[in-house]
Amino acid sequence: MRMSDTLSPPSGDKPAPLDRPPLVRLQALGLIALGAVLLVLPFAVLMTGARPPSQGFAWDFSVGLGFGALALAALQFALTGRLRWLTHPFGADIVYLAHRYLSWAALALMLAHFGIFYIWHQQALGVLNPLQADWDLTAGRLALLCFGLLVVTAQLRKPMGLPYEHWRLLHIALAVLALAAAVAHVLGVGRFTADPGKRALWLGVTLGWVLVLAWTRLAVPWWQARNPWRVVANRDEGGGVHTLELAPEGRALHRWKPGQFAWLAIDRSPFALKEHPFTISTAPERGPNLSFSIKALGDDTARLIHTPPGARAFVHGPFGAFSVDREPGAPGFVMIAGGVGITPILSNLHALQSRGDRRPVVLIYANGSEGDIAFRTELEAMRADLDLTLVLVLEDPPQGWEGEAGRIDAALLTRHLPPESRDWPHLLCGPAPMTDAATHALRAMGVPRRHIDSEIFDLA
Repeated sequence: MRMSDTLSPPSGDKPAPLDRPPLVRLQALGLIALGAVLLVLPFAVLMTGARPPSQGFAWDFSVGLGFGALALAALQFALTGRLRWLTHPFGADIVYLAHRYLSWAALALMLAHFGIFYIWHQQALGVLNPLQADWDLTAGRLALLCFGLLVVTAQLRKPMGLPYEHWRLLHIALAVLALAAAVAHVLGVGRFTADPGKRALWLGVTLGWVLVLAWTRLAVPWWQARNPWRVVANRDEGGGVHTLELAPEGRALHRWKPGQFAWLAIDRSPFALKEHPFTISTAPERGPNLSFSIKALGDDTARLIHTPPGARAFVHGPFGAFSVDREPGAPGFVMIAGGVGITPILSNLHALQSRGDRRPVVLIYANGSEGDIAFRTELEAMRADLDLTLVLVLEDPPQGWEGEAGRIDAALLTRHLPPESRDWPHLLCGPAPMTDAATHALRAMGVPRRHIDSEIFDLA
């Protein structure tokens, strides 16, 4: 049987319906409310039924901090579980950013929980030597140590020179060990979990994060293994960027929108925890093949840009909300990209081009030098099909350069953005210093914050 006989219909044959912003906002509010309920639920259950006598404010407050920390820690498994119903209203990058900040909050609560006991109720902690201490207290200290290492290594991965793939394995191992030890600590101490209903609560929490782990680390890789992809082309786009084109050998990607990303593993098992998130740089209308535009920026990307045609690949997606489809009624778009941040912008431009969409687009594309500009020929050619104003900005321009020089600031934006663009969606993607400066300049020009959407450049 020919490969084409096994493929699903091309996703470009029937584009996914456009998002309705009010519905998306309702979904976001509903999920935030659900998260709040899940965080409060442990306290509601613990305060019902028979309760142990109070040991004083400091004791009870510390116990409350401990339960809050455990609830927050358990929530992190859902935030990083690649659950599309959770990431869709916000965008996966925002969910991962929330995960980062909430992890710090959980660690702060854990430290405060231990610190209050250490200062005001040290006798309850017993000896610190794990060979002599009660197992349930040692489990609590192990949870605190693992969670602290997890947060610190995530924050300092790059300064520490820890390779991404090694860090992922360490991160998952520390997370599982930390939460398992924390639940064991709560059940072992037993002060607030003696009756069956309260023990069932924490066993339910444990079952919940085990199910999320099983979904992410077993069910999803199993599905990927049954639906592999094949690299059919590797194109040099200039600026150190290579585009890998993949053809499906099983089910094609379902309901993907321009600007979204997927997790990609090439020549490695989907169970190996060695995939990376990359933007899908082509549009759904040009499916079922996918294109990923990759620049060698460290870790495994230097290997990936040399991938030969014929290599096997595995894809998990789509994720993200950095898409023109989120604003179907917009009169025009402002797009600002830096370096390889052009890839989600390019995907959105491909979609507008494929649809014959003539709404005006102003693209401001910044790079260090002229040799860093990727997709230059393609972007210039797009002006024949789109109402596209292309502004190239170089920090270090060559002699005779006719484009903009320097960095993106309010003066540059004022020169190129028409007054009516203040009410257009502004899509920004690139290094954080660039997007921060551009956001500040746009706000000073009167662009409402709700019209500025920045894609987080690095998830980890």
